[in-house]
Amino acid sequence: MSTAPSTAGLQENLTAPKIWGQMPSRMKVLYVTTLHRTGGWLAEAFAADSASNVRLEEAIGVTAGLAQLRDEVFDAVLVSHEPGVLDALELVEGLRAGGTDEPLIVLGVAPSAEMTSLCYEVGADAYCCVAETTTRSLLWTFARAIERFQLVRDHRRLQQMDRQRLALEQQEAERLLAEQRTLVFELESRRCSGQVPPDSDRLAFDAEEGKKQADSSDSFAETDAAPKPMPTPCDLPERLVSHYREMLRAYVVMGAGNLADEMATLGQLLTDAGISAQRALHLHVHVLEELVSSLGNRSARHVMSRADLLVLEVMAHLADGYRRRYYEQHHPPQQQWLPGFDCYLPTTFSDAA
Repeated sequence: MSTAPSTAGLQENLTAPKIWGQMPSRMKVLYVTTLHRTGGWLAEAFAADSASNVRLEEAIGVTAGLAQLRDEVFDAVLVSHEPGVLDALELVEGLRAGGTDEPLIVLGVAPSAEMTSLCYEVGADAYCCVAETTTRSLLWTFARAIERFQLVRDHRRLQQMDRQRLALEQQEAERLLAEQRTLVFELESRRCSGQVPPDSDRLAFDAEEGKKQADSSDSFAETDAAPKPMPTPCDLPERLVSHYREMLRAYVVMGAGNLADEMATLGQLLTDAGISAQRALHLHVHVLEELVSSLGNRSARHVMSRADLLVLEVMAHLADGYRRRYYEQHHPPQQQWLPGFDCYLPTTFSDAA
């Protein structure tokens, strides 16, 4: 760990690889104590043990300790608990309430069975009894507390990065939806102004029977009368909207290729109902907006990518359906002669006469 409070040292600490479960080679510890128990004996004990190079800085009194914490960065803070002179529990509770998250360890003469739970309740990382603790166990207490502090700090940083990533994905999804809404509006405006031919059929969608019927209340086509702006809510029948909503949810989970039959059926239904590409895109944007708004704080990137694949496949089926209908209209089926009867056909007009 870094022993200097400089920004470069801290950045080096964040990027340096960590080996969890091992004792740091160097530690910078602040020892908050009183004049009755100075830290000379503790510094000698750390120097005698070569497991880690401990740089111990002593602060006499609470005021001096707070001043050093404000001016310097320490790997851990050791607080001496002396009832009546220095209340370590009160100091640790105040430091935690003030936002200090460095490892805090309490050192006292009371048995561990009496003080451990009290130290945990005020936010300390550990309690060490002078009569029960060796130098090596105190060093490992420091190491475990420092490791926990690093893990908590990294977890907090990852949570913040995850929240920022989700916020950016939500913004990107909103931007893409806004562009798609603009595209739908422009296409609808061109169709209403007469630049694009209106839908030829006024057909209603029947999800149960899949039949075509003339119904002015549930008409999918607009008349070529006075042009009007595209309505904000989707004006398609609720059965079609619900069917497409379920298809989109299943597509998000299963992906492309797993719903080939269902997609072909959906494309056939849209073709039979005379739904234009503009109206199909309007339906897609309407359902996608509902799905993205229901995600909340969850990621929208996966949903948007799968939705793009879905609308691409829908448009492919829709175009293929209309191409097939165009071909059938210009090449209607003709009755063919049975095999063997072609010899009775007249070859010339004179024969036929």
